[in-house]
Amino acid sequence: MRRRNHVATLLVAAALTAVTACQNDGSKAESAAGATAADTAQPASGGDAVDPLDNEDGTKPGLAPLTSAADLARARALIDRVQTKGRGPKTGYDREKYGPAWSDAVSGVPFGGNDCGTRDDILKRDGRATRWRDKKGCVVETMTLPDPYSGKDITFTKAKASAIQIDHVVPLSASWQMGAAQWDADKRRRLANDPLNLLAVDGPINGGKGDSSPATWLPPNKAVRCSYVVRYAQVSIKYELPVTDADKAAMSAQCGG
Repeated sequence: MRRRNHVATLLVAAALTAVTACQNDGSKAESAAGATAADTAQPASGGDAVDPLDNEDGTKPGLAPLTSAADLARARALIDRVQTKGRGPKTGYDREKYGPAWSDAVSGVPFGGNDCGTRDDILKRDGRATRWRDKKGCVVETMTLPDPYSGKDITFTKAKASAIQIDHVVPLSASWQMGAAQWDADKRRRLANDPLNLLAVDGPINGGKGDSSPATWLPPNKAVRCSYVVRYAQVSIKYELPVTDADKAAMSAQCGG
Protein backbone atom coordinates (compact mmCIF):
# COMPACT_ATOMS: atom_id res chain seq x y z
CA MET A 1 0.00 0.00 0.00
CA ARG A 2 2.81 2.38 0.93
CA ARG A 3 4.52 1.61 -2.40
CA ARG A 4 1.32 2.42 -4.32
CA ASN A 5 0.94 5.73 -2.45
CA HIS A 6 4.57 6.58 -3.17
CA VAL A 7 4.09 5.89 -6.88
CA ALA A 8 0.91 8.01 -6.95
CA THR A 9 2.76 10.86 -5.27
CA LEU A 10 5.51 10.68 -7.87
CA LEU A 11 2.96 10.73 -10.69
CA VAL A 12 1.21 13.82 -9.26
CA ALA A 13 4.53 15.63 -8.86
CA ALA A 14 5.48 14.85 -12.44
CA ALA A 15 2.16 16.15 -13.69
CA LEU A 16 2.54 19.39 -11.72
CA THR A 17 6.05 19.85 -13.13
CA ALA A 18 4.74 19.42 -16.67
CA VAL A 19 1.96 21.95 -16.09
CA THR A 20 4.43 24.46 -14.64
CA ALA A 21 6.74 23.98 -17.60
CA CYS A 22 3.87 24.59 -20.00
CA GLN A 23 2.87 27.73 -18.12
CA ASN A 24 6.46 28.99 -18.17
CA ASP A 25 6.71 28.30 -21.89
CA GLY A 26 3.45 30.15 -22.40
CA SER A 27 4.72 33.13 -20.41
CA LYS A 28 7.89 33.17 -22.48
CA ALA A 29 5.83 33.08 -25.64
CA GLU A 30 3.68 35.94 -24.40
CA SER A 31 6.80 37.92 -23.50
CA ALA A 32 8.26 37.28 -26.91
CA ALA A 33 5.01 38.33 -28.54
CA GLY A 34 5.00 41.50 -26.44
CA ALA A 35 8.54 42.30 -27.49
CA THR A 36 7.63 41.78 -31.11
CA ALA A 37 4.64 44.10 -30.75
CA ALA A 38 6.81 46.75 -29.12
CA ASP A 39 9.40 46.43 -31.87
CA THR A 40 6.75 47.09 -34.50
CA ALA A 41 4.75 49.70 -32.57
CA GLN A 42 3.53 52.75 -34.43
CA PRO A 43 5.90 55.75 -34.31
CA ALA A 44 5.40 58.21 -31.50
CA SER A 45 3.38 61.36 -32.10
CA GLY A 46 2.66 64.60 -30.29
CA GLY A 47 2.10 64.87 -26.58
CA ASP A 48 0.98 67.60 -24.23
CA ALA A 49 1.26 71.19 -25.45
CA VAL A 50 4.33 73.14 -24.39
CA ASP A 51 4.49 76.87 -23.78
CA PRO A 52 6.57 78.82 -26.34
CA LEU A 53 9.11 80.05 -23.79
CA ASP A 54 10.07 76.39 -23.29
CA ASN A 55 10.03 75.64 -27.01
CA GLU A 56 12.50 78.01 -28.64
CA ASP A 57 13.17 75.80 -31.68
CA GLY A 58 9.55 74.78 -32.29
CA THR A 59 10.18 71.04 -32.07
CA LYS A 60 7.80 70.48 -29.13
CA PRO A 61 4.02 70.24 -29.57
CA GLY A 62 1.29 72.80 -29.34
CA LEU A 63 0.92 76.18 -27.71
CA ALA A 64 0.27 76.02 -23.97
CA PRO A 65 -0.93 79.15 -22.12
CA LEU A 66 1.44 81.44 -20.23
CA THR A 67 -0.06 82.32 -16.86
CA SER A 68 2.55 82.97 -14.17
CA ALA A 69 3.73 86.50 -13.45
CA ALA A 70 7.30 85.45 -14.16
CA ASP A 71 6.42 83.98 -17.56
CA LEU A 72 4.34 87.02 -18.52
CA ALA A 73 7.27 89.26 -17.64
CA ARG A 74 9.58 87.12 -19.80
CA ALA A 75 7.04 87.28 -22.60
CA ARG A 76 6.91 91.09 -22.49
CA ALA A 77 10.70 91.28 -22.44
CA LEU A 78 10.85 89.11 -25.55
CA ILE A 79 8.25 91.22 -27.36
CA ASP A 80 10.22 94.36 -26.47
CA ARG A 81 13.10 93.00 -28.56
CA VAL A 82 11.01 92.90 -31.75
CA GLN A 83 11.91 95.65 -34.21
CA THR A 84 9.25 97.78 -35.92
CA LYS A 85 8.83 99.46 -39.28
CA GLY A 86 6.06 100.40 -41.68
CA ARG A 87 4.38 97.76 -43.83
CA GLY A 88 5.62 97.59 -47.40
CA PRO A 89 3.61 96.76 -50.52
CA LYS A 90 2.46 93.27 -51.38
CA THR A 91 3.60 93.80 -54.97
CA GLY A 92 5.44 90.79 -56.34
CA TYR A 93 4.36 88.35 -53.62
CA ASP A 94 3.91 84.76 -54.77
CA ARG A 95 3.76 81.64 -52.60
CA GLU A 96 6.14 79.93 -55.04
CA LYS A 97 8.88 82.34 -54.03
CA TYR A 98 9.01 80.48 -50.70
CA GLY A 99 9.74 77.20 -52.41
CA PRO A 100 7.55 74.11 -52.98
CA ALA A 101 4.87 73.77 -50.32
CA TRP A 102 5.90 71.59 -47.36
CA SER A 103 9.19 70.56 -48.92
CA ASP A 104 11.49 68.33 -46.87
CA ALA A 105 14.49 69.51 -48.90
CA VAL A 106 15.20 72.48 -46.65
CA SER A 107 18.39 72.72 -44.63
CA GLY A 108 18.93 74.80 -41.52
CA VAL A 109 15.58 74.09 -39.83
CA PRO A 110 14.50 71.29 -37.46
CA PHE A 111 12.97 68.25 -39.22
CA GLY A 112 14.46 69.34 -42.57
CA GLY A 113 15.82 66.43 -44.60
CA ASN A 114 14.20 63.73 -42.42
CA ASP A 115 12.38 62.10 -45.38
CA CYS A 116 8.97 63.37 -44.22
CA GLY A 117 7.16 66.39 -45.66
CA THR A 118 6.88 69.47 -43.46
CA ARG A 119 3.09 69.20 -43.13
CA ASP A 120 3.40 65.60 -41.97
CA ASP A 121 6.10 66.58 -39.45
CA ILE A 122 3.83 69.21 -37.89
CA LEU A 123 0.78 66.95 -37.77
CA LYS A 124 2.87 64.31 -36.05
CA ARG A 125 4.38 66.86 -33.64
CA ASP A 126 1.09 68.48 -32.57
CA GLY A 127 -1.47 65.66 -32.81
CA ARG A 128 -1.97 62.31 -31.17
CA ALA A 129 -1.91 59.86 -34.04
CA THR A 130 -4.05 56.76 -33.88
CA ARG A 131 -3.20 55.30 -37.28
CA TRP A 132 -0.50 55.81 -39.87
CA ARG A 133 -0.64 55.39 -43.63
CA ASP A 134 3.00 54.33 -43.93
CA LYS A 135 5.28 52.11 -41.85
CA LYS A 136 7.95 54.74 -41.23
CA GLY A 137 5.44 57.06 -39.57
CA CYS A 138 5.37 60.06 -41.85
CA VAL A 139 1.78 60.21 -43.05
CA VAL A 140 -0.95 60.34 -40.38
CA GLU A 141 -4.14 58.52 -41.37
CA THR A 142 -6.19 59.44 -38.29
CA MET A 143 -5.41 61.49 -35.21
CA THR A 144 -6.77 63.82 -32.55
CA LEU A 145 -5.50 67.39 -32.41
CA PRO A 146 -5.74 69.52 -29.25
CA ASP A 147 -6.32 72.70 -31.27
CA PRO A 148 -4.76 75.75 -29.62
CA TYR A 149 -6.81 78.28 -31.59
CA SER A 150 -10.24 76.96 -30.56
CA GLY A 151 -9.32 75.15 -27.34
CA LYS A 152 -11.14 72.05 -28.62
CA ASP A 153 -10.07 68.57 -29.72
CA ILE A 154 -10.43 67.96 -33.45
CA THR A 155 -10.60 64.53 -35.04
CA PHE A 156 -8.52 64.29 -38.19
CA THR A 157 -8.83 61.75 -40.99
CA LYS A 158 -6.88 61.79 -44.22
CA ALA A 159 -10.18 61.72 -46.10
CA LYS A 160 -11.16 65.06 -44.50
CA ALA A 161 -7.74 66.63 -44.27
CA SER A 162 -9.03 70.20 -44.53
CA ALA A 163 -10.39 69.96 -40.96
CA ILE A 164 -6.83 70.69 -39.85
CA GLN A 165 -4.51 73.14 -41.55
CA ILE A 166 -0.91 74.13 -40.90
CA ASP A 167 -0.76 77.81 -39.99
CA HIS A 168 2.21 80.02 -40.70
CA VAL A 169 2.18 82.02 -37.47
CA VAL A 170 3.89 84.85 -39.32
CA PRO A 171 1.99 84.69 -42.62
CA LEU A 172 4.20 84.45 -45.68
CA SER A 173 2.54 87.38 -47.43
CA ALA A 174 2.95 89.49 -44.28
CA SER A 175 6.62 88.55 -44.14
CA TRP A 176 6.98 89.66 -47.76
CA GLN A 177 5.65 93.09 -46.87
CA MET A 178 7.91 93.36 -43.82
CA GLY A 179 11.18 92.54 -45.55
CA ALA A 180 11.21 89.02 -46.98
CA ALA A 181 10.87 90.47 -50.47
CA GLN A 182 14.58 91.32 -50.18
CA TRP A 183 15.65 87.92 -48.84
CA ASP A 184 17.30 85.21 -50.87
CA ALA A 185 15.29 82.12 -51.82
CA ASP A 186 16.92 79.90 -49.16
CA LYS A 187 15.89 82.16 -46.28
CA ARG A 188 12.32 82.32 -47.55
CA ARG A 189 12.21 78.51 -47.79
CA ARG A 190 13.43 78.25 -44.22
CA LEU A 191 10.70 80.58 -42.94
CA ALA A 192 8.03 78.62 -44.83
CA ASN A 193 9.15 75.27 -43.36
CA ASP A 194 10.53 76.18 -39.95
CA PRO A 195 8.50 74.40 -37.23
CA LEU A 196 8.91 77.50 -35.07
CA ASN A 197 6.59 79.27 -37.52
CA LEU A 198 4.11 76.40 -37.93
CA LEU A 199 1.14 75.15 -35.92
CA ALA A 200 -1.47 72.49 -36.70
CA VAL A 201 -4.82 74.21 -36.09
CA ASP A 202 -8.53 74.24 -36.88
CA GLY A 203 -8.89 74.63 -40.66
CA PRO A 204 -11.81 77.09 -40.80
CA ILE A 205 -10.28 79.29 -38.09
CA ASN A 206 -7.00 79.39 -39.98
CA GLY A 207 -8.87 80.26 -43.16
CA GLY A 208 -10.38 83.21 -41.34
CA LYS A 209 -6.95 84.41 -40.23
CA GLY A 210 -5.67 84.65 -43.80
CA ASP A 211 -2.53 86.81 -43.92
CA SER A 212 -3.43 88.87 -40.84
CA SER A 213 -0.90 89.95 -38.22
CA PRO A 214 -1.59 90.47 -34.47
CA ALA A 215 -3.07 93.97 -34.83
CA THR A 216 -5.98 92.53 -36.84
CA TRP A 217 -6.22 88.87 -35.79
CA LEU A 218 -5.72 86.80 -32.64
CA PRO A 219 -6.80 83.23 -31.81
CA PRO A 220 -10.42 82.94 -30.61
CA ASN A 221 -9.10 80.99 -27.61
CA LYS A 222 -8.10 83.88 -25.32
CA ALA A 223 -6.08 81.56 -23.08
CA VAL A 224 -3.34 81.21 -25.69
CA ARG A 225 -3.21 84.75 -27.05
CA CYS A 226 -0.10 85.67 -25.09
CA SER A 227 1.55 82.42 -26.17
CA TYR A 228 0.58 83.10 -29.77
CA VAL A 229 2.17 86.56 -29.85
CA VAL A 230 5.26 85.20 -28.09
CA ARG A 231 5.61 82.67 -30.89
CA TYR A 232 5.11 85.49 -33.40
CA ALA A 233 7.89 87.43 -31.64
CA GLN A 234 10.20 84.41 -31.62
CA VAL A 235 9.87 84.06 -35.39
CA SER A 236 10.31 87.80 -35.92
CA ILE A 237 13.50 87.85 -33.86
CA LYS A 238 14.97 84.70 -35.41
CA TYR A 239 14.47 85.99 -38.94
CA GLU A 240 15.14 89.66 -38.17
CA LEU A 241 11.65 90.38 -39.44
CA PRO A 242 10.10 93.59 -38.07
CA VAL A 243 6.44 94.13 -37.25
CA THR A 244 4.37 97.28 -37.47
CA ASP A 245 3.93 99.55 -34.46
CA ALA A 246 0.27 98.48 -34.26
CA ASP A 247 1.28 94.82 -34.25
CA LYS A 248 3.83 95.32 -31.49
CA ALA A 249 1.33 97.20 -29.33
CA ALA A 250 -1.23 94.44 -29.80
CA MET A 251 1.39 91.79 -28.95
CA SER A 252 2.46 93.53 -25.77
CA ALA A 253 -1.17 94.00 -24.66
CA GLN A 254 -1.85 90.26 -24.82
CA CYS A 255 0.81 89.62 -22.18
CA GLY A 256 -0.23 92.38 -19.82
CA GLY A 257 1.92 95.15 -21.30
